[in-house]
Amino acid sequence: MSEVHILDHPLIQHKVTLIRDENTGSKEFRELVEEVAMLMAYEVTRDFPLQEVEVKTPVGLAKAKKISGRKVAIVPILRAGLGMVNGMLRLIPAAKVGHIGLYRDPETLQPVEYYCKLPTDVSERDLIVIDPMLATGGSASAAIQFLKDRGAKKIKLVCLIAAPEGIKKVQEDHADVDIYTAAVDERLNDHGYIVPGLGDAGDRLFGTK
Repeated sequence: MSEVHILDHPLIQHKVTLIRDENTGSKEFRELVEEVAMLMAYEVTRDFPLQEVEVKTPVGLAKAKKISGRKVAIVPILRAGLGMVNGMLRLIPAAKVGHIGLYRDPETLQPVEYYCKLPTDVSERDLIVIDPMLATGGSASAAIQFLKDRGAKKIKLVCLIAAPEGIKKVQEDHADVDIYTAAVDERLNDHGYIVPGLGDAGDRLFGTK
Protein backbone atom coordinates (compact mmCIF):
# COMPACT_ATOMS: atom_id res chain seq x y z
CA MET A 1 0.00 0.00 0.00
CA SER A 2 1.26 3.46 -0.85
CA GLU A 3 2.01 5.94 1.91
CA VAL A 4 0.24 9.22 2.57
CA HIS A 5 2.61 11.97 3.66
CA ILE A 6 0.89 14.91 5.36
CA LEU A 7 3.27 17.86 5.12
CA ASP A 8 2.73 19.71 8.38
CA HIS A 9 5.53 22.29 8.19
CA PRO A 10 4.25 25.51 9.82
CA LEU A 11 4.86 27.60 6.68
CA ILE A 12 2.89 25.15 4.54
CA GLN A 13 0.01 25.02 7.01
CA HIS A 14 -0.09 28.80 7.40
CA LYS A 15 -0.17 29.41 3.66
CA VAL A 16 -2.80 26.72 3.04
CA THR A 17 -5.02 28.48 5.59
CA LEU A 18 -4.74 31.68 3.53
CA ILE A 19 -5.45 29.72 0.35
CA ARG A 20 -8.65 28.32 1.85
CA ASP A 21 -9.99 31.79 2.76
CA GLU A 22 -12.77 32.81 0.37
CA ASN A 23 -11.60 36.43 0.63
CA THR A 24 -8.22 35.62 -0.93
CA GLY A 25 -8.24 37.01 -4.47
CA SER A 26 -6.81 35.35 -7.57
CA LYS A 27 -3.47 37.19 -7.54
CA GLU A 28 -2.69 36.30 -3.94
CA PHE A 29 -4.14 32.82 -4.41
CA ARG A 30 -1.77 32.13 -7.32
CA GLU A 31 1.22 33.42 -5.36
CA LEU A 32 0.37 31.31 -2.32
CA VAL A 33 -0.18 28.14 -4.35
CA GLU A 34 3.20 28.65 -6.01
CA GLU A 35 4.88 29.20 -2.63
CA VAL A 36 3.28 26.11 -1.09
CA ALA A 37 4.28 24.03 -4.12
CA MET A 38 7.89 25.14 -3.66
CA LEU A 39 7.82 24.20 0.01
CA MET A 40 6.23 20.85 -0.81
CA ALA A 41 8.93 20.15 -3.41
CA TYR A 42 11.44 20.33 -0.58
CA GLU A 43 9.68 17.43 1.18
CA VAL A 44 8.87 15.42 -1.95
CA THR A 45 12.55 15.29 -2.92
CA ARG A 46 13.76 14.33 0.57
CA ASP A 47 14.52 10.74 -0.48
CA PHE A 48 16.64 11.65 -3.50
CA PRO A 49 19.99 9.83 -3.26
CA LEU A 50 23.24 11.74 -2.83
CA GLN A 51 26.76 11.08 -4.03
CA GLU A 52 29.99 12.42 -2.58
CA VAL A 53 32.01 14.82 -4.72
CA GLU A 54 35.03 17.02 -4.24
CA VAL A 55 34.83 20.74 -4.94
CA LYS A 56 37.43 23.48 -4.72
CA THR A 57 36.31 26.36 -2.56
CA PRO A 58 38.16 29.71 -2.40
CA VAL A 59 40.12 28.36 0.58
CA GLY A 60 40.60 24.66 -0.16
CA LEU A 61 39.09 21.33 -1.17
CA ALA A 62 35.80 20.21 0.31
CA LYS A 63 34.13 16.85 0.30
CA ALA A 64 30.50 17.60 -0.44
CA LYS A 65 27.35 15.96 -1.73
CA LYS A 66 25.11 16.41 -4.73
CA ILE A 67 22.02 14.66 -6.03
CA SER A 68 23.01 11.45 -7.73
CA GLY A 69 21.98 11.43 -11.39
CA ARG A 70 18.26 11.88 -10.76
CA LYS A 71 16.15 12.94 -13.74
CA VAL A 72 12.81 14.46 -12.82
CA ALA A 73 9.66 15.41 -14.68
CA ILE A 74 6.82 17.49 -13.25
CA VAL A 75 3.42 16.59 -14.68
CA PRO A 76 0.53 18.94 -13.84
CA ILE A 77 -3.03 17.82 -14.42
CA LEU A 78 -4.63 20.64 -16.40
CA ARG A 79 -5.71 23.15 -15.66
CA ALA A 80 -5.40 23.66 -11.91
CA GLY A 81 -2.10 21.77 -11.72
CA LEU A 82 -0.46 24.60 -13.69
CA GLY A 83 -0.61 26.76 -10.58
CA MET A 84 1.93 24.52 -8.83
CA VAL A 85 4.47 24.13 -11.65
CA ASN A 86 6.61 27.25 -11.17
CA GLY A 87 6.92 26.66 -7.45
CA MET A 88 8.24 23.15 -8.08
CA LEU A 89 10.60 24.38 -10.81
CA ARG A 90 12.14 26.94 -8.48
CA LEU A 91 13.64 24.07 -6.48
CA ILE A 92 14.04 21.57 -9.34
CA PRO A 93 14.94 23.85 -12.28
CA ALA A 94 16.35 21.05 -14.44
CA ALA A 95 13.09 19.10 -14.39
CA LYS A 96 11.17 18.64 -17.61
CA VAL A 97 7.45 19.40 -17.63
CA GLY A 98 4.73 17.24 -19.15
CA HIS A 99 1.02 18.00 -19.27
CA ILE A 100 -2.07 15.85 -18.93
CA GLY A 101 -5.42 17.40 -19.76
CA LEU A 102 -8.42 15.91 -18.01
CA TYR A 103 -11.86 17.14 -17.17
CA ARG A 104 -14.45 15.58 -14.92
CA ASP A 105 -17.75 14.71 -16.56
CA PRO A 106 -20.35 16.59 -14.47
CA GLU A 107 -22.84 13.74 -14.72
CA THR A 108 -20.66 10.68 -14.09
CA LEU A 109 -17.77 12.48 -12.29
CA GLN A 110 -15.44 10.27 -14.36
CA PRO A 111 -12.25 11.71 -15.93
CA VAL A 112 -12.08 12.33 -19.67
CA GLU A 113 -8.68 12.86 -21.35
CA TYR A 114 -8.33 15.67 -23.88
CA TYR A 115 -4.56 16.28 -23.95
CA CYS A 116 -1.34 14.46 -23.11
CA LYS A 117 2.18 15.72 -23.88
CA LEU A 118 5.11 14.16 -22.05
CA PRO A 119 8.92 14.00 -22.22
CA THR A 120 10.03 11.13 -24.44
CA ASP A 121 12.04 9.51 -21.64
CA VAL A 122 9.36 9.22 -18.94
CA SER A 123 10.45 5.66 -18.20
CA GLU A 124 13.82 7.01 -17.00
CA ARG A 125 12.48 9.85 -14.85
CA ASP A 126 11.03 10.33 -11.40
CA LEU A 127 7.61 11.79 -12.15
CA ILE A 128 5.85 14.21 -9.83
CA VAL A 129 2.15 14.47 -10.71
CA ILE A 130 0.62 17.67 -9.34
CA ASP A 131 -2.97 18.76 -8.86
CA PRO A 132 -4.16 21.06 -6.05
CA MET A 133 -7.20 18.94 -5.15
CA LEU A 134 -7.46 15.17 -4.73
CA ALA A 135 -11.24 14.85 -4.60
CA THR A 136 -12.79 11.68 -6.05
CA GLY A 137 -9.35 10.51 -7.13
CA GLY A 138 -10.62 9.69 -10.60
CA SER A 139 -8.54 12.24 -12.48
CA ALA A 140 -5.36 11.55 -10.51
CA SER A 141 -5.74 7.79 -10.91
CA ALA A 142 -6.37 8.14 -14.64
CA ALA A 143 -3.38 10.47 -15.07
CA ILE A 144 -1.13 8.02 -13.24
CA GLN A 145 -2.38 5.19 -15.46
CA PHE A 146 -1.67 7.24 -18.59
CA LEU A 147 1.91 7.68 -17.36
CA LYS A 148 2.30 4.00 -16.60
CA ASP A 149 0.92 3.12 -20.03
CA ARG A 150 3.74 5.21 -21.49
CA GLY A 151 6.41 3.42 -19.47
CA ALA A 152 6.63 5.45 -16.26
CA LYS A 153 7.87 3.49 -13.27
CA LYS A 154 8.52 6.01 -10.49
CA ILE A 155 5.59 8.29 -9.71
CA LYS A 156 4.61 10.52 -6.79
CA LEU A 157 1.33 12.42 -6.44
CA VAL A 158 1.36 15.88 -4.86
CA CYS A 159 -1.75 17.87 -3.93
CA LEU A 160 -2.64 20.69 -1.57
CA ILE A 161 -5.79 19.15 -0.10
CA ALA A 162 -7.09 15.59 -0.28
CA ALA A 163 -10.38 13.89 0.55
CA PRO A 164 -10.43 10.40 2.11
CA GLU A 165 -12.32 9.14 -0.93
CA GLY A 166 -9.60 10.33 -3.29
CA ILE A 167 -6.82 8.82 -1.22
CA LYS A 168 -8.65 5.48 -1.14
CA LYS A 169 -9.17 5.51 -4.91
CA VAL A 170 -5.50 6.21 -5.72
CA GLN A 171 -4.25 3.68 -3.19
CA GLU A 172 -6.57 0.98 -4.54
CA ASP A 173 -5.60 1.65 -8.16
CA HIS A 174 -1.90 2.45 -7.65
CA ALA A 175 -0.44 0.90 -4.52
CA ASP A 176 3.06 1.92 -5.66
CA VAL A 177 2.37 5.68 -5.77
CA ASP A 178 2.92 7.70 -2.61
CA ILE A 179 0.68 10.69 -1.94
CA TYR A 180 1.94 14.01 -0.57
CA THR A 181 -0.63 16.49 0.72
CA ALA A 182 -0.85 19.44 3.09
CA ALA A 183 -4.24 18.41 4.50
CA VAL A 184 -6.77 15.59 4.50
CA ASP A 185 -10.27 17.06 4.77
CA GLU A 186 -13.55 15.55 5.96
CA ARG A 187 -15.34 14.29 2.86
CA LEU A 188 -16.80 15.03 -0.56
CA ASN A 189 -20.16 16.70 -1.05
CA ASP A 190 -22.82 15.58 -3.54
CA HIS A 191 -21.10 17.55 -6.32
CA GLY A 192 -17.72 15.89 -5.77
CA TYR A 193 -16.14 18.92 -4.07
CA ILE A 194 -13.93 18.55 -1.02
CA VAL A 195 -15.49 19.76 2.24
CA PRO A 196 -14.39 22.18 3.62
CA GLY A 197 -11.72 22.37 0.87
CA LEU A 198 -11.12 25.67 -0.88
CA GLY A 199 -13.67 25.68 -3.70
CA ASP A 200 -12.71 25.19 -7.33
CA ALA A 201 -8.92 25.58 -7.48
CA GLY A 202 -8.87 26.26 -11.23
CA ASP A 203 -11.47 29.02 -10.99
CA ARG A 204 -9.70 30.64 -8.07
CA LEU A 205 -6.31 30.47 -9.81
CA PHE A 206 -7.49 31.96 -13.07
CA GLY A 207 -10.40 34.15 -11.98
CA THR A 208 -13.07 32.21 -13.81
CA LYS A 209 -16.46 30.87 -12.77
